Amino acid sequence: MQSIQLRSQEGQYQGIFDAARDGLVVTDLDTSRVVDANPAACEMHGYTRGELVGLQLMSLIHTDSRHIFGEYLRAFQSTDVFDTQTLDVRKGGSTFYAEWRGSALTHLGRPCLLGIVRNISERVEAEQLFHHEQATLLRISYTLSSTLELEPAVLLEQLQDIIAYTQGGLFTLQELTLFPLAVRGAPELEESAPVAIQVKTAENIMALFNQHRPIRIGDVHSNDPAAQFLRSLLIDGSAIWLQGMRSWMWVSLAVKGRIIGGMGMAETGRNFFTAHHETLALNVANQAAITMINAELYGHAQELAVLEERQRLAHNLHDAVNQSLFSAGLIAEVLPRLWDQDQQDGRRSLDDLRRLTLGAMAEMRALLTELRPATITDADLGDLLHLLGNAFTGRSAIPTRVVVAGHWDLPHQVQLTFYHICQEALNNIAKHAKAGMVEIHLNHEDTGIELIISDDGQGFDFEQIPSGHYGLSMMQEQADAVQAHLAITSHKGRGTEIKLRWSPSSVKEKL
Repeated sequence: MQSIQLRSQEGQYQGIFDAARDGLVVTDLDTSRVVDANPAACEMHGYTRGELVGLQLMSLIHTDSRHIFGEYLRAFQSTDVFDTQTLDVRKGGSTFYAEWRGSALTHLGRPCLLGIVRNISERVEAEQLFHHEQATLLRISYTLSSTLELEPAVLLEQLQDIIAYTQGGLFTLQELTLFPLAVRGAPELEESAPVAIQVKTAENIMALFNQHRPIRIGDVHSNDPAAQFLRSLLIDGSAIWLQGMRSWMWVSLAVKGRIIGGMGMAETGRNFFTAHHETLALNVANQAAITMINAELYGHAQELAVLEERQRLAHNLHDAVNQSLFSAGLIAEVLPRLWDQDQQDGRRSLDDLRRLTLGAMAEMRALLTELRPATITDADLGDLLHLLGNAFTGRSAIPTRVVVAGHWDLPHQVQLTFYHICQEALNNIAKHAKAGMVEIHLNHEDTGIELIISDDGQGFDFEQIPSGHYGLSMMQEQADAVQAHLAITSHKGRGTEIKLRWSPSSVKEKL
């Protein structure tokens, strides 16, 4: 009777073992071979039970994870604690991410490990996608904040890295027409003459603005009112935007209710764009709109000389710091999740948050200084260079070291020249150098003053500078205007050094 009850209990345990949704693998600790596995573990790894039993447990683990898995096994034998994540390999060679938890078990009188294994590939891939999206958004933010000139083609390329659209365009609104600044997609679209979209009425503009919410259309050929509205706009030549497309998403570029353009994306399949895509696109659109407004305001600031207009622009240009603050807000929003997942990543994000905040403050002071030239001539040049360095680091994430030795009272025009050449040099580094470090040295000597700006970037060849890049020639003209000597040294792969020197004697010699 007792033996019948024992067989009954064993049968019940076996039933529970086989019915478990998680994979269960029993391994002999002396031989490290699998002595039993439930159907879930067999299916997960692509084996039958007969094939799996007798295999070395380590044969289920990918070579990239065997080292850490082996350490956990050794620790388990002394502490009975086992909990790790691995990359497992199936019979056919494909892989998946797995979570292993272990407990001690006596099986047929032998010490064994009961491994509970769960396929966590979806969770790991979702985390990887999340990190990729956040990294791309930060890269877009750095790109936009490093210059007052929007680069539409670069923006569309970076956006496509997180929203895999088939074709898209970035538009600026002028009166009642949307003009494309850049196009990405089918060759016939990219190679055709820029196709503008006639919006026709102010009511249509407000419909596109949609209270600053993205418009998502699952099928542009359906009877959905949004799809019908889109088709009414994309007629004649502009119908090329819908050629071969089914899904569409539109995000307005707007700042404080003012519509300045928009981004349109299309995909060949139905219902491609999701609410998550809306969030990503809106984040990018907000930054692009701020950059376009700042470029416009900066252009006005360069032209306007009336003090009242400068003061008004100083107030409006406050929006410029929104680029850094947007990135800071993005980091602050995801920081709790990052901290829960990986505190090392969280600490790096905290450092980024601090840098962006300090950079926004420095950027604001630099913008206000630009609008009031008297501030540049009245301030200490060393302080101004520290300000430029802090603002540059804040928007580009490139560390900058500023060293000032001595003090000179310079003529106003000379001080302006040193300030603007340093500013232009830093702008060029942010755009082209791909540097990891920048150093600024200002040396005040008895015979004059010397400014050295150096970076460890990719350098360039003077003979291969593309046409339309006037930064170096502008710096030379500014130096010549105050009889200063400008020397630029650069080698491919070995960075660039800009040396600017001025002395009163050089001015007297040219008089």
